Amino acid sequence: MELESLYDLLQLPKGVEPPAEEMLSQGGKKRYLPPTSRKDPKFEELQKVLMEWINTTLLPEHIVVRSLEEDMFDGLILHHLFQRLAALKLEAEDIALTAASQKHKLTVVLEAVNRSLQLEERQAKWSVETIFNKDLLSTLHLLVALAKRFQPNLSLPTNVQVEVITIESTKSGLKSEKSVEQLTEYSTDKDQPPKDVFDELFKLAPEKVNAVKEAIVNFVNQKLDRLGLSVQNLDTQFADGVILLLLIGQLEGFFLHLKEFYLTPNSPAEMECVIEVLRGRQLRRAGTQPLLKEDLHASSQVVTFSRLRGRW
Repeated sequence: MELESLYDLLQLPKGVEPPAEEMLSQGGKKRYLPPTSRKDPKFEELQKVLMEWINTTLLPEHIVVRSLEEDMFDGLILHHLFQRLAALKLEAEDIALTAASQKHKLTVVLEAVNRSLQLEERQAKWSVETIFNKDLLSTLHLLVALAKRFQPNLSLPTNVQVEVITIESTKSGLKSEKSVEQLTEYSTDKDQPPKDVFDELFKLAPEKVNAVKEAIVNFVNQKLDRLGLSVQNLDTQFADGVILLLLIGQLEGFFLHLKEFYLTPNSPAEMECVIEVLRGRQLRRAGTQPLLKEDLHASSQVVTFSRLRGRW
C-alpha cells in the first residue's frame, strides 16, 4: 500500500507519518482510530465517564488521570485502581522507572485483574503488549470490564461502537482493514435495533404462516374482484409488479394509465414503477430485488403496509 493511500485512510494530520513497513514485523498488526471515531460523541462520553470514575476512586491518593491513552500504559494507575477496587495488596513495586520494570508491573496487575474477572488470558480483550503500547481500545475494554465488575451501577453510555482501521504487514506490503469495535453493550430495548415483525412471523410454525398467507390472499382478492382479477399464489404473483400496482391503485383511490406499464410484462420495468409508487405513498423502504426474486417476506410486507394505509 502506498503512503498516500494510508494518509487518506487514516486521515492523519500533516506532520504525522503513517506506519512504515519496517515499523511492523512480518505479520504484525497495529490498530488505528480515525478522527471520525475519536470524535464520536458516545466514544468521548465513555472516556469522560471512566476518567471521572477513576479520579473519584483514587481521590484519597491524590492521583489524577487526564488521558486514558497516555496515563494508563505503565501499570502505575491500574495498580492503585485495582487495589482499591478489589481491596487487596498486590506484590508489585510502587514506582517502576524502566520499560522492563513497567512491563513487569503491568503483567502482575493484569494477571490479578484477569483472575478477579475469571478470564483466561486468551479471552481478555487486552494484553500487556496492547496496554503498554497505549492501545486506547484495549484500555477501554479493560476499564469497562473493571467498572462492570466492581461498580455495576456506574452509568456508562450504552452501545458505544467505533470504526477501527487495522494495518498489517504482509509479504506484499501493508494491508488495511476496517472493522467496528463494540465497547459497551445494549442495555435497554430502546438501544436495540427494532425487530422486523415479518422476520418474527416467518419463525412461526408453518400452519401459522399459512394462515397469515391465506388472510392476505383473501384481502387482496376482495380488492381486486372489482377488476375481475384474483390471486392464488402470494409467493409468485407479485414478482412482476402488475398486481401490486393495481392493488395499490384500488387501496389509494387512483389508477395508473396503461401506457405507464404492461399488464403482461417481460422486464423489471413494472417493478421499478411499483417502487416509485410505494415510495411516493411512503409505503416502502427497500429495493426491487426481494420482490423480483419472489420473496414471500417482501410481498407480505408490502401488501400489509398497503392494507394499513388503504381503505378496508
